Amino acid sequence: MIDLHHDADAGVVELVLNNPKAINSLAEEDLAELSRALDEAAQLSPRALILRGEGKGFCAGRNIKGLNPREDDATAYLAGVVTPVLKKIDSFPAPTFAAVHGPCLGVGLGLALACDVVYVAEDAKFGSPFANLGATLDSGGHSLFVERLGTHRAMDLIITGDLISGAEAVRAGLFSRAVPAEELLEFTRGVAKRAAQGATQAFLTSRTLIQDIRDNGTGLWSSIDAENIAQGKLCDTEDYYEGFAAFNEKRPPVFHGR
Repeated sequence: MIDLHHDADAGVVELVLNNPKAINSLAEEDLAELSRALDEAAQLSPRALILRGEGKGFCAGRNIKGLNPREDDATAYLAGVVTPVLKKIDSFPAPTFAAVHGPCLGVGLGLALACDVVYVAEDAKFGSPFANLGATLDSGGHSLFVERLGTHRAMDLIITGDLISGAEAVRAGLFSRAVPAEELLEFTRGVAKRAAQGATQAFLTSRTLIQDIRDNGTGLWSSIDAENIAQGKLCDTEDYYEGFAAFNEKRPPVFHGR
């Protein structure tokens, strides 16, 4: 079950994975519901989005209760159901924030990775618990672990099935920040509300530049060339005019995301 909460005054939409009895694990129908919720959220034109889980954890991954592996088409599930949702988050028309507590595994890890900013509880749990299933890490986990932990640590986590804490994950450069679990949601909401008052188009431009570096391995000078062009395009936005006017008038800017 996916809950959608819209704070119109703050310009923030919150999507909640709400199946706490299963640690918010996701079956195919749950991901279809999440996809629809993302579409609904986008139509509300928010200036920030938060993704979080209800109960004791963010998301324990795919719901495999009662699944017959001899009848399962994992590729169809991942490529046809999971990946489109991840891409929808990755291209959401506003900055996205994941608030992660408890277990964040498999598909849940992929959902977090697809967000622009990931705040985690210090005692959140990450890793590759698939060793006992005869399965492998999915939803972008290999890319994340190798890029930020290196090949040896990545293989160590995969082979042992050991989990690392949110605090350790942030120290290793996996995610944005770690905060005490009891402060996580309030902290994330506060940052999202601040972002919703910011220069949305500038944020989304930075996202595009970062995604290009991530996906295409853009080098320094190519990245600088792309930044130069992007900055020129932002010169025509209302928020750009407002930012410079506010600076010259020595007042706080009032951005409208345009």
